Amino acid sequence: MDNMPTQELEDLRYIRYEAQDSIGYITLNRPDKRNALNADVVTELKQAFEFAEDDEACKVIVLRAEGDVFCAGADLAYIQELQSFGYTDNLADSTHLMQLFHQIYTLNKVVVAEIQGHALAGGCGLATICDFAFATPEAKFGYTEVKIGFLPAIVSVFLLRKIGEARTKQLLLTGDVISAHTAQEFGLINFLVPREELSAKVRQFARRLCVENSAQSMELTKEMLARIPEMPLEDSLRYTAQLNAEARGTLDCRRGIAAFLSKEKITWDN
Repeated sequence: MDNMPTQELEDLRYIRYEAQDSIGYITLNRPDKRNALNADVVTELKQAFEFAEDDEACKVIVLRAEGDVFCAGADLAYIQELQSFGYTDNLADSTHLMQLFHQIYTLNKVVVAEIQGHALAGGCGLATICDFAFATPEAKFGYTEVKIGFLPAIVSVFLLRKIGEARTKQLLLTGDVISAHTAQEFGLINFLVPREELSAKVRQFARRLCVENSAQSMELTKEMLARIPEMPLEDSLRYTAQLNAEARGTLDCRRGIAAFLSKEKITWDN
């Protein structure tokens, strides 16, 4: 992707972006609307993730939100607008959201969700596609689309990969809202953290990835894990063997092995 000028991000209405200590923070900034999604918000998220992917000051990305709700799903006014759409317009709109989800899932940098409040419907979808998710115990999660005659369609592709068929069916067919503890038990989120400690714990985790792990290795590992489920067993084994061989010749691998053999502590964030 081409680099995006910083001023374009500064002009965004619904999203903020900043990089600190090699962490790129993408913040949903519509607290008055519970950070609800519409076409403009999706567009700005795509722009922010594209910028963060190319930002040399960013090694790990954190997706977070202002206010008490992480993301309540689609904006009510936007849902009403959708009723007047024909199939072609609806397909274009659905493709717009699909592109955002695919972009985050295949991004060459690790994405960590910092979930301070409820994540519902499309908001739960955003949490689903992040590589790691931290949440407060009070947060609620759910894909409630079936309760309004809609489908949790796009997210289903990623949720099946993340938590398996049985629990995906349970969540998508019931539309039930679940607690953060249940979401952790299901594998939807990774860590539960008290609200007052959330930002610090996410930053500490992201910094650990920046310092302890090769960015190149994390990028290739993320790409590998995204591609393997699509492959037959023999193809996936050949693919991973090739990656193994290619990785051994990279500068990062040579640097890491040299440090290991000489018993030197390596810091990757430099």
